Amino acid sequence: MNNNNFKINFNNVKLETSAGNISGLPADNLPEIVFSGKSNVGKSSTINKIINRKSLARTSNTPGKTSTINFYSAGNTRLVDLPGYGYAKRSFSEKRRWSELVQNYFSNRKNIALVVQIIDIRHHPSYEDSQMIEYLVSSGLPFIVLLNKVDKLNKTQRQDRLSKINIELKHKNINTLVISSETGENINILRQIIFDRIPN
Repeated sequence: MNNNNFKINFNNVKLETSAGNISGLPADNLPEIVFSGKSNVGKSSTINKIINRKSLARTSNTPGKTSTINFYSAGNTRLVDLPGYGYAKRSFSEKRRWSELVQNYFSNRKNIALVVQIIDIRHHPSYEDSQMIEYLVSSGLPFIVLLNKVDKLNKTQRQDRLSKINIELKHKNINTLVISSETGENINILRQIIFDRIPN
């Protein structure tokens, strides 16, 4: 894979803008790779690992830290980091604002090339995870489910979770990929999947 291809350049990614409301979204003129998942599941860490940077996408050990949609330019493509869902300590007004912002994003963007839905392989998918996957299935948007944090499991635990996760996702034929945003396991495969989704 040639990262210097005009479609996407993983080696030259920069923050384009952070949008806290629908009026702040950039022009819908480029293919977008969207990263979704619950708070602290590793969305920003996965982006950083994909682009081989330590801290471009802002990470935090505190769940719920990201409250904006962050857009990163990567050649003729954007990487989009959605704010995490499911953080119990958010106020009702913050949860409503998050919901409206994300719903408006999906309703108004026509160039979503792939949604990268990230879940923690160690746990049964949360209610919000299941809701998001149901939405992606019903919407017809192209998506893949990343099973992150596999580095936290030993071999036996890993096999146990892999045997259960497809049943827990409640849908057949969902594309899944085991990754570690910590060690980089299967990140090259993820890069290729993203690259293949960008229109020529």
